[in-house]
Amino acid sequence: MKLLLLSNSTHADFSTNYIHEFLDKVDTDILFIPYAAVRLSYVQYEERVNLAWSGIERQVKSIHHFSNPKEAVRKSKAIVVGGGNTWQLVKTLHEYDLMNEIKEHVNSGIPYIGWSAGSNIACPTLRTTNDMPVVEPSSFETLGLIPFQINPHYMDANPDGHRGETREERIEEFIELNRNIYVAGLRENTLLSYHKGKIKLQGNRTVRIFKYGEEPKEFNSDDDLSFLIQ
Repeated sequence: MKLLLLSNSTHADFSTNYIHEFLDKVDTDILFIPYAAVRLSYVQYEERVNLAWSGIERQVKSIHHFSNPKEAVRKSKAIVVGGGNTWQLVKTLHEYDLMNEIKEHVNSGIPYIGWSAGSNIACPTLRTTNDMPVVEPSSFETLGLIPFQINPHYMDANPDGHRGETREERIEEFIELNRNIYVAGLRENTLLSYHKGKIKLQGNRTVRIFKYGEEPKEFNSDDDLSFLIQ
């Protein structure tokens, strides 16, 4: 597998530089899955991605243009899944019966890029998303490309005056009930890359790793994260 899992893609200089290197010689048949969009049309989302990627001479084609979504996945040379609402994304992927199709294609070696919701669905379940459940998917099961969970947009503190749970407290609730699963708190402008059986943090910020019975730990881009995929 070849994965690029970003917390966010809004910092164009950060994300496009890594995407350009990651896609290498793949410059055609890049399939974009915009199903996480809620207040944005698929056409608008596709246009935004292509505008952001114009500097690296890459263009995506949204899956909504194809009459047969499964065939579009099978014929793609790379798959890109955008952010938005994870619940809507998962609901739509299940409705089109695309989870296994994408997983098999990516397992065959096709590059996969996801940001935010697109990173969250690379995990076994959507249950570490930050998004409000605005829709009800038929299953919380996602792609399971990696054996651990990602919490995108991880933040250490709440705004002044906030009296709800911190992000850390919410993740601690998850690991209390899912004791064998690691959770990676992935901060903005960072990403996790996976290639040839190795996983690496990229970016100038640390990732916070949670596991039941252990104190949360910070890891930087020089640290060995192989324990996450063993």
